Amino acid sequence: MMDISEQRQWIDRLVAFDTTSSKSNLALIEDVEAYLSGFGVETFRVENDDQTKSNLYAIVGPKVEGGVVLSGHTDVVPVDGQDWDSDPFVVVEKNGKLFGRGVADMKSFSAIGLSLVPEMLKAGLKRPIIFALSYDEEIGCIGAPRMIAQIADKVPTPSAVIVGEPTSMKVINGHKGISSFRVHVTGYTTHSSQTDRGVSAVEAAARLIAKIADMRKARERAADPESPFDPPYSTMTVNVVHGGTQLNIMASEATFDWDLRTIPGDCREDIIEEFTDFALGIEAEMRAKSSECRIKIEQMTNAPSLAPHEDNPAADLAKAITGHNSADVVAYAAEAGQFQEAGFSTVICGPGSIDQAHQPNEFISLEQIEAGTQFMRRLIARLSS
Repeated sequence: MMDISEQRQWIDRLVAFDTTSSKSNLALIEDVEAYLSGFGVETFRVENDDQTKSNLYAIVGPKVEGGVVLSGHTDVVPVDGQDWDSDPFVVVEKNGKLFGRGVADMKSFSAIGLSLVPEMLKAGLKRPIIFALSYDEEIGCIGAPRMIAQIADKVPTPSAVIVGEPTSMKVINGHKGISSFRVHVTGYTTHSSQTDRGVSAVEAAARLIAKIADMRKARERAADPESPFDPPYSTMTVNVVHGGTQLNIMASEATFDWDLRTIPGDCREDIIEEFTDFALGIEAEMRAKSSECRIKIEQMTNAPSLAPHEDNPAADLAKAITGHNSADVVAYAAEAGQFQEAGFSTVICGPGSIDQAHQPNEFISLEQIEAGTQFMRRLIARLSS
């Protein structure tokens, strides 16, 4: 069995930081920053507007073109309401597995890379390894774009970006895009016996929600059976709804959130326009009874898909290192599409299973840690030759 004690220590170290997306990630960033600076590696922060969170990127090796970006998000999803058998922020080893929040999604990938910095420096890299650690991926890939813009502008052009989301070390060259929206509906309140005078915001919201379901069903009927995606069409779902105050009062307010996950090639703007036009029609009906009525659509997130391409040097690199002959696609969204949109050849490949992401008692197997470590060492060897 491979000695992965250094990797294990770094997994413990990163998981110990509670970087739930609602909280700051600065303590983790400062720790990684100090570690890299101790080796003389220059680091660069790219902060959010109020400086409560930060991306971090660093170049290990010469500042020349042809390097490889190792991309990983630092935030994790909440543990609230989940039934954990142990402290989620203290890694526990049991039956060949490491348990803890973020061990699979996706701190182990970054931990493996950071643990191998001494080996990177000792190897005499001819092309650099570029760490790219982001914030707020879990709430819509919000943090990465600023950092990606800095890398594109200030870093010698890398040949590949490897996003280390958990793929069980399979090579992934495509994912769906994600956009999310909050819809606020303002009605006109009357007693529920006076429906001719009032406008129920809840009823209007229900019609809008039904429209979203109809849009999804239409795309399901028209789906290309040859599409590699599962499901093979763009999806829309409503999973959060609030509205009304009492049974006998016409609801004055209703709010719901919906997300849109588009397959590459499906125009998200057309889908948004279809929904918006329908909402405008509903709003006009409401305002015919009261000018106070409104429907407001707020876009919260918007991350592009990762489109599979035959010419993808990053996928070719990952396949050569892993020994896989093919690449797959996934239904979830990631920051990979943002790197591709910025002009970088991008692939997803990392240790752990996506089946464990966001789950209570999230785990990663020691075999996956070994596989991820072997992958990283092979990458170091390639960039040193």
